[in-house]
Amino acid sequence: MERLTVDSNFPEKNNSQSLIYQTEGGKTKMTVSKKKALRHIKELIKTGEGYHLEFKKSLDKSFAEEVCAFANSSGGKILLGITDDGKSSGIKTGNVFLSRIQDHIKQIEPHLEIQISVLDNIVVVDIPEGKDKPYGCSKGFFLRIGPNSQKLTRNEIVSFFQKEGRIRFDELENGKAVFSRDFDVSAFNNFLQLASITPSIDKDFLLTNLDCLSENGQMTNAGVLFFSKSSEFLLLQATVTCVLYKGIERVHVLDRKDFSGNIIDNIENAVMFVLRHTNLEYKIEKLRREEIPEIPEVALREAVVNAVCHRDYFEKGANVMIEIFDDRLEISSPGGLPSGLTRKSFGTKSVVRNPVIASLLHRAGYIEKIGTGIKRIENTVKEHGRGSVIFSFDSFFTVSFSRVKAAEKTSGKTAPEIEKATQETTQETTQEMILRLIKTNPAITRKGLAGKTGLTPDGVKYHLNKLREQGVIRHVGATKKGYWEVMENYE
Repeated sequence: MERLTVDSNFPEKNNSQSLIYQTEGGKTKMTVSKKKALRHIKELIKTGEGYHLEFKKSLDKSFAEEVCAFANSSGGKILLGITDDGKSSGIKTGNVFLSRIQDHIKQIEPHLEIQISVLDNIVVVDIPEGKDKPYGCSKGFFLRIGPNSQKLTRNEIVSFFQKEGRIRFDELENGKAVFSRDFDVSAFNNFLQLASITPSIDKDFLLTNLDCLSENGQMTNAGVLFFSKSSEFLLLQATVTCVLYKGIERVHVLDRKDFSGNIIDNIENAVMFVLRHTNLEYKIEKLRREEIPEIPEVALREAVVNAVCHRDYFEKGANVMIEIFDDRLEISSPGGLPSGLTRKSFGTKSVVRNPVIASLLHRAGYIEKIGTGIKRIENTVKEHGRGSVIFSFDSFFTVSFSRVKAAEKTSGKTAPEIEKATQETTQETTQEMILRLIKTNPAITRKGLAGKTGLTPDGVKYHLNKLREQGVIRHVGATKKGYWEVMENYE
């Protein structure tokens, strides 16, 4: 990624100053107006805090920690004199203040070259990605996790960089993507709305600073995941596969969907697939009916987001799998625990395998705070009081939700009886939905029912046949021009 910084040695009274473009090939200096440099920084502020950008109202005790975190990650900028919501707070920018910044930086080991500049009442501290990781300060060792900095032990950081290396999948250019062909404007606009980013910012500038577009104008893997029309041929492993099984084993498939859109659409489609194929409990109090899902949606969403965010995308032979059985829901992602995260620290610390993906999902509101997802799943399931959740990790990371309703209904029954009873539970909700649609529109077609329920045409046919066999509905008239009728006994 190309990083724009301002040389700290410019004359304060001069109307122009040196800017340094840092690239892998070295440094190239150019002179631009101070007005242009300030406009560049203001555009950055509009993008908000993220993996490469931190706002600070003043120089506080955590400053050195943030510098270490950027140096141990991919580098970034700290803007002093800016509040968390992007407002200017005003800050002293004299030599005494700049000396205090240098004092904080001097405590960092090993030595790190950092650019400091002053633009009006903003101090820009530009931290490069360190070449001699890990870096530490008096408070310890820190790593940038999405838009936050997290303290780690030195051994955890050493282990992380030994096993993961410095190559991050989400920052790499995608050689198959062609921007003019594959970039999805609607996905981009949707992201801007979710992230509350003004659409007035130059698109290429914003995509570059979000690490979705390289300095060569090539889409990165993160850019493909978030802003491509389809990842099917660009990143095959990004497909999210959802399957509904009959019974408790991977034998009889009732429904299957492969989602290959952008990462946000994949999350939403996967959640809807699960909600369509699991049960609702109706609780009627006062005048309103409360719908209680079998699996709490907050926990479900968190598990799906976790799977697409933290999976190992270097593993090209496996997808994120969401599988619904009669007795459980399993969400699994390739890669197990990221290096640097142990079984003992699981759920209490966070090591992000894909920091750019995590940062973008955080901006879009899909991650509340990095590192809190596991606790949120556990707490939500506990409060829901209708099941349990189990986490397992080897070469895959798996979240397994129990389906309590099925378990209650099948207590004391044999395996064949369990399969029959739990399948009836699943059918009940789906068939109620079909009946409601027929009552509303008797002339609705199988294709129309498939679109409304999310079932395949064969799935619709299966449920219609069941309802006919039970004497609940009948078809009146010709096959193509007739209509459905709900029998009076079932109105």
